[in-house]
Amino acid sequence: MTGPAGLLDMAAAAALSALDRAGRRRVLRAYDRDGIRLRLPDGRVLVDVASNDYLGLAQDPGIIDRAAEFTARYGAGSGASRLVCGTLTAHREVEEKLAAFLGTEAALLIGTGYQANATLPAALAELLGGDVDLLVDRLAHASLLQGCFGQGLKARRFRHNDLDHLEDLLRTSTAAARMVVTELVFSMDGDAADLGALLDLADRHGAPVYLDEAHAIGVLGPQGRGLAAHFPGRVAVTMGTLGKAFGGFGAYVAGSRLLIDYLVNRCGGVIYTTAPPPAVLGALDAALDVMPSLDMERMRLAGMGDAVRMAVRGAGYDTAASSTQIIPVIAGAEQAALDLQALLEQAGFLAVAIRPPTVPAGTARLRLSLSSALDDQTVGQLLGVLTCLPPRGMDGVP
Repeated sequence: MTGPAGLLDMAAAAALSALDRAGRRRVLRAYDRDGIRLRLPDGRVLVDVASNDYLGLAQDPGIIDRAAEFTARYGAGSGASRLVCGTLTAHREVEEKLAAFLGTEAALLIGTGYQANATLPAALAELLGGDVDLLVDRLAHASLLQGCFGQGLKARRFRHNDLDHLEDLLRTSTAAARMVVTELVFSMDGDAADLGALLDLADRHGAPVYLDEAHAIGVLGPQGRGLAAHFPGRVAVTMGTLGKAFGGFGAYVAGSRLLIDYLVNRCGGVIYTTAPPPAVLGALDAALDVMPSLDMERMRLAGMGDAVRMAVRGAGYDTAASSTQIIPVIAGAEQAALDLQALLEQAGFLAVAIRPPTVPAGTARLRLSLSSALDDQTVGQLLGVLTCLPPRGMDGVP
């Protein structure tokens, strides 16, 4: 391009070169999927230990059939935003079914988890009167940080899962209201918040809790209902995604009927976007039917996580405080994480190197994300590969 438009190309070229030098440039890779196996354009087939399809439902025939059924019945798209004419009867029915599963008065579907986290905090701060101190876990997802810090709101971070630090911030806050914002299972470290202790602390200070259960819903809690289900009525707002353990797409926010009705009126992420399409509704409807019956899969997934953590630690790598199906293999430098990714690819597994700014500098890692769809033989092969990882400091690994 020439003229002013060319200025963007020149700036992009310089920025990409800088990312290359830092080992932080990303590229999109295309795959053809067959269950847990991914075929690359060059013909190689890799076992997927990178995605968030924790229960293998994305490839479940019943889920696929229900999504196709809803598409045939209602069309490819919803045609409008929720408040115009995009709310189908099916939206209301599936939302009621989801709320019953979660044990909340109401639930509301939102396009994506990022969209939910990026827009809900501002609507909730407005509801609490505007002068609100949002206290956010330091390792919360980028979407929560965007929602809390990118909207001109008053927000402060507390040290990761450090309830003593959170209590200090709650006690010293001068705002008229406070709200605690955190994930339940953290997407990069695979550890979990102590929800009971956090709720006790928040209750003492009169602070409602916004809980992101994206990586917990479907996997943890009674019948996969998330850990908030252990504390009925105490978590003010829960957000979860439907593209992970539920195998579909989209997100939800759940809480009281009054709160959901307010969000329909004041949350930009609901008001100013097209309603989720019928296929999303069908996939969720089918997933809700089977989710309570998957306790064996959840138990197997938990055991698999324990075995993988043991293998990774035995090879000399830090797995942070992981206690779930997400296991980081912390390498340190960006190139070291890329080297680990290449080693696993050579062994037939896809696990992606996660680098800053997604994770803090010096903590680049391989992120293993497990699924109950992995059979015992494949898990055994993965454990064999992990046990033989080169010691830190050899073959490019610091």
